[in-house]
Amino acid sequence: MTAAVLGVMGGSGVYDLPGLEDVREERVASPWGEPSDALRIGRIGDTKVVFLARHGRGHRLSPSGINYRANIDALKRAGVTDLVALSACGSFREELPPGLFVLVDQFVDRTHGRASSFFGDGCVAHVSLAHPVGPGLQARIANAAQAEGVAVHRGGTYVCMDGPQFSSLAESRAYKAQGFDVIGMTNMPEAKLAREAEITYATIAMVTDYDCWHPGHDAVDVAAVIAVARTNADTAARLVARLARDFPAEREPCPAGSHRALDGAIMTAPTARDPALLAKLDAVAGRVLNG
Repeated sequence: MTAAVLGVMGGSGVYDLPGLEDVREERVASPWGEPSDALRIGRIGDTKVVFLARHGRGHRLSPSGINYRANIDALKRAGVTDLVALSACGSFREELPPGLFVLVDQFVDRTHGRASSFFGDGCVAHVSLAHPVGPGLQARIANAAQAEGVAVHRGGTYVCMDGPQFSSLAESRAYKAQGFDVIGMTNMPEAKLAREAEITYATIAMVTDYDCWHPGHDAVDVAAVIAVARTNADTAARLVARLARDFPAEREPCPAGSHRALDGAIMTAPTARDPALLAKLDAVAGRVLNG
């Protein structure tokens, strides 16, 4: 069996993980480039936890400046089996107010130009993304939230935009009319890459604002977002700590198949595969390429 290792991706306002013990920092070399920051590796209870600040400490990186492939590859090399993405977001629903955590289960990708796959010419692969969030991991987050008295809403669709600008009023109204629940700038292609790396993924979408569709609220600005994000960060740390303390010692099979996402996914014949690309895939796809 594979030991469970819990990864935590810290979004806006979450640049560290209080409660992490026996911490060491490790800069992981990735063939995909430079990760956002050093990994902070430690334990909460008996669970090994690996934390990475998505934007880097000090928030150095814009949403489209993040090297998502390097981040996921580095987490995979550190042994991460399950990844919780902490992400600030705007809400399109009155009943999802600032301060609430939304456990989304679907994504719509509206980004452009971001590298969204580890595979390509020389090694083509197609994984299922029908259910991008691991149901078992999400259920564990929900149980941890209930135990800690943290209000969460289960289910919803996260639409991912490029940013760094916030939505125009027309965009905000259009997204709301399409039935999307929250909006953010970072979970795509992160969720896609996690699936390719066979890492089970779940998002805690931390609502900071009502985007700009809501007639009773001002348009979004950084000051308002950061004020709510700071409060959300403290709550998120408490939630993650409870999740980690109750986490299983061994990796659980994912009902959505994330733990074996690459089974049968590679289309390119072994004789036609590019050795240079295969070398870069050693961590992400080593199970199927070397099996």
